Amino acid sequence: METTPTRTPRPAVSARTAAVWAVLHRELGRHAARELTVLDVGGGTGGFAVPIAESGHRVTVVDASPDALAALTRRAADAGVADRVRAVQGDGDALAGLVAPASVDLILCHAVLEVVDDPAEVVAAVATALRPGGAVSLLVAGRAAAVLARAFNGHLDVASALLTDPDGRAGARDTLRRRYDAETAAALLGEAGLTVEEIHGVRVLADLLPAAVMESDPQAMLDLELELASRPPWRDIASQLHVFARRR
Repeated sequence: METTPTRTPRPAVSARTAAVWAVLHRELGRHAARELTVLDVGGGTGGFAVPIAESGHRVTVVDASPDALAALTRRAADAGVADRVRAVQGDGDALAGLVAPASVDLILCHAVLEVVDDPAEVVAAVATALRPGGAVSLLVAGRAAAVLARAFNGHLDVASALLTDPDGRAGARDTLRRRYDAETAAALLGEAGLTVEEIHGVRVLADLLPAAVMESDPQAMLDLELELASRPPWRDIASQLHVFARRR
């Protein structure tokens, strides 16, 4: 539906989320004159959902935590967008039963595939929910960063386990069920019929540098993080990988 032109969300940008927001700003800017239907799977307390709602779009957040959804509702009310944000309790594995086919313009699926039972099933549900031309913002944990972090901390056995495990897991006590590299994440989307347009690293440096270094020149840190985000091999050692794809 046509609406008055909207503004793109401009939350306080940090090096930890700048690469993701740069892509989302461009996508929302493409639709600045219309209201989008947005779905945020695992969106928690609304760190992305509320700014997107502030930009004039309608956002449904699906999350398994009732506490997170309560915080989301308060956050949306404080921002004056309670009428644009809907909270739905559920998890990624149940997505197919929560969203109508071809009903969503933009889906955020951040830090979800690492914990669900069947990632391919969740991605298939995402692809089904998208309208033709709709896009998905996928954020997953990176395997390479996890290997390096354990090695730097002296846990060479854990680093080796992460490297050799088929799912990039560090054993039964690992809090994540799987990790990805750029190729495996992109392949998962491709198998669901989505076309990958961009891949970025998120937190290339932000998780490696001491806080004092990051705080000494925040703008320089932000600029460098964004510069490295799209450039292999630096992109590929980021803590998270951001894959942006579209349904044709």
